[in-house]
Amino acid sequence: MGDSSRFLPRSSSFRPDSRRSFDSIPALLSSYRTVLALIWAVGFILLVCWQRAAVDSFWGPPVRHIPRLRSLVFNLTDFGAVGDGVTVNTKAFEMAISEIRRRGGGQLNVEAGLWLTAPFNLTSHMTLFLAENAVILGIDDENYWPLMPPLPSYGYGRERAGPRYGSLIHGQNLRDVVITGNNGTINGQGRTWWTKYRNKHLNYTRGPLVQLMWSRDIQISHVTLRDSPFWTLHPYDCQNVTIRNVTILAPLSGAPNTDGIDPDSCENMLIEDCYISVGDDGIAIKSGWDQYGIAYARPSTNILIRNVVARSMISAGVSIGSEMSGGVSKVTVENLLVWNSKRGVRIKTTAGRGGYVRQITYRNLTLENVRVGIVIKTDYNEHPDEGYNPKALPVIEDINFDRIRGRGVRIPVRIYGSQPIPVRNVTFRDMLVGITYKKKRIFQCSFVQGRVIGKIFPSPCDNLDMYDEAGRLVRHSTSQNNIETDYDS
Repeated sequence: MGDSSRFLPRSSSFRPDSRRSFDSIPALLSSYRTVLALIWAVGFILLVCWQRAAVDSFWGPPVRHIPRLRSLVFNLTDFGAVGDGVTVNTKAFEMAISEIRRRGGGQLNVEAGLWLTAPFNLTSHMTLFLAENAVILGIDDENYWPLMPPLPSYGYGRERAGPRYGSLIHGQNLRDVVITGNNGTINGQGRTWWTKYRNKHLNYTRGPLVQLMWSRDIQISHVTLRDSPFWTLHPYDCQNVTIRNVTILAPLSGAPNTDGIDPDSCENMLIEDCYISVGDDGIAIKSGWDQYGIAYARPSTNILIRNVVARSMISAGVSIGSEMSGGVSKVTVENLLVWNSKRGVRIKTTAGRGGYVRQITYRNLTLENVRVGIVIKTDYNEHPDEGYNPKALPVIEDINFDRIRGRGVRIPVRIYGSQPIPVRNVTFRDMLVGITYKKKRIFQCSFVQGRVIGKIFPSPCDNLDMYDEAGRLVRHSTSQNNIETDYDS
């Protein structure tokens, strides 16, 4: 018999190899899938990383470089400053500012760090720039703080007779001064001062955090001011002042007299886009104290306050007085939110002050959980000495309230005029305030003359004339001297 292989079909000689090829296809396809899966996974990871980088670059916080705002720029570290929170850098500040003065102006950059210092003075044509995470720390030992004469319109230190402590950052007779930054902080470390004040361990009136006197063309913006020993930001007898995008903080209790901003005998001033939460008035407009303010005779006038959020558990969001003996006029407060506070807005004065409060407009006020919304008080009895004239009676007139909203307010309005100090020409329009106090007399008045235009809630006191929206008289007041007060605040 011959070779049987020659009887096999021609294709049979290839079957073993073909079977092996078909058997390897699943493995081959599996390896391709693995490679493709790896490629897809790597691509997906790269895509996610690229998207994250793109989103971060678009939405993330940009790198906040220090801008060049003046032609001549210095860094505080150029003068040997060390931002460790321990090294005292007063000499560095003084040398830097002295060089700026010698060169006719310039910019001083305070970089990130904790820069401990005693008080220092600014100069004209200067920009103090606080970088992000830069903190100027005031030394909390009063022995480092210089003594200054009393303010001429106050006669005495506000707390004690005689000299007063200066401010941490100070300036007198300056022009063209800018304090700004990338929200750096000026911290007065006030807690030590507050404790010493309560324990009567201080011999002089505490100093403000920032005080500029007899100066003009001032801009303060994009910084945080916190824990002042006394009033926080005090422009005194200044003109052309802008305060914008400033945050001012102090504890709501246990931080006595830490007013936020106190314009004092100032003219042409703008305060806007600020957040203030402090241990006394958020903003308090002043113009001198009793006979000293009358003699100094510098009013606060032409002041616009707008887009401000304020909180005060001790006093009010925005106040006028009580030191107003030089006069306060032409003030507009608009777009103000006062929340979780004792009072919303307040005018306070007393016999002996003299002066006037007139041409004041409050517009678009929002009151959230406020004990007393609107207050005018004429018996705020506090005087520098016995030399005041009790017959120097202040004049309060031309006060307008328009578009007042609120909820959780206990007493919406309390106007305390008196027979010697009546409140004249008060106007209410478009008021809607939700109340929490259920007694009848929650719109309280005494010795006040004025009008209500249109309907308001809650119902006004009988002291006010009623007009419709077209300005037609609906009802005369029954008596402008009604005393409708039954709640002590």
